[in-house]
Amino acid sequence: MMKAAEQKTKEMQESIANRINMLRRNKGITLEELAKKTGFAKSYLSQIENMKREPPISTLTKIAYVLNVDVVFLLTGEIPRENDEHLSIVKPAERRTVVRPNGRPEYRYESLTYKKVNRLMDAFMLTAAFEFPKEPLIHEGEELTLMLEGKQEFVYDGKSYIMEEGDCYIFDSSKPHYSRSIGDKPARFLVVFTTKK
Repeated sequence: MMKAAEQKTKEMQESIANRINMLRRNKGITLEELAKKTGFAKSYLSQIENMKREPPISTLTKIAYVLNVDVVFLLTGEIPRENDEHLSIVKPAERRTVVRPNGRPEYRYESLTYKKVNRLMDAFMLTAAFEFPKEPLIHEGEELTLMLEGKQEFVYDGKSYIMEEGDCYIFDSSKPHYSRSIGDKPARFLVVFTTKK
């Protein structure tokens, strides 16, 4: 059973790496140019393309923006339907569940913005596991979180905070951060990522 899960994770990582590499080459962008445009180190991007590092969704969002594709395409290979340029509506049943290759299955991201082309932000409904992720997240830009239900322990730059229903916080996401559900039910919250240009 574990071997099948590990194989699936490996296949997902390989697909993401291949899509990034293919898009970059098709657009005639070198790793150095991609590094300059995203603000990430060339070595880090090379590790992503060579499946040595698993990037967080926020990193993939920035790479997708530079490559002029949707982050859902990088994660799944699915090409979103074109919507009205100025308006995008995503009904609850239309949300796209995004799974990170090495992410805990209890951490569930549902994309709310995948239909909007040329957007400046990405938003997800996130359900957090009851254990912290293996590594903290660190990525450029800012992040806004609105707690919808449950409770979570949010650790930001080494300091712990308890967040409850209705709490909202915004932070510089270049500092280490991660969270976990606490209490009787999983914490659900809205997360909005933006990237600095």
